[in-house]
Amino acid sequence: MTQENPAKPKRGLKRPIEVVRAELLKDPETKKIAAAVSMKLEDYVELVLKYAQDKDKEPELAVVSDEELKKNGFNPLSAQDAANIIVKGMKGELPGSPPDFDSSKFTQDKSGAGKPSLNAPQGQAPTGPQDPAAQKALQDQLKRGGSGGNRV
Repeated sequence: MTQENPAKPKRGLKRPIEVVRAELLKDPETKKIAAAVSMKLEDYVELVLKYAQDKDKEPELAVVSDEELKKNGFNPLSAQDAANIIVKGMKGELPGSPPDFDSSKFTQDKSGAGKPSLNAPQGQAPTGPQDPAAQKALQDQLKRGGSGGNRV
């Protein structure tokens, strides 16, 4: 009996790889990300699946000189260009990154009309039981951790 790595079991996908591959190939966000990293969609999906199948797999990192990149047809980024990409990513301006909520078109109705609130409207005192005995009973319930409702 031989076992491949008894100390570290492989952790990966819970669904069939074919199903996940098909979903990724159809997903518009995956297409945007693949384009943003200048990869063919199919190659990007295979790379994602490679890491999804083994959650313990570490990403590969290759440090290459600018001259080597140029020799292989790549145009290396300057330090300033790389910094600009990081800033854009933090602002949500890159394809496939979450939206920047500060620049969204969402506006919130400040009146709060029809919305429940824990704060009383301005100029109005919070209301509650005016009877001192009822107030004391509520405070005692709060101290005991009771909600006041019937629990089943």
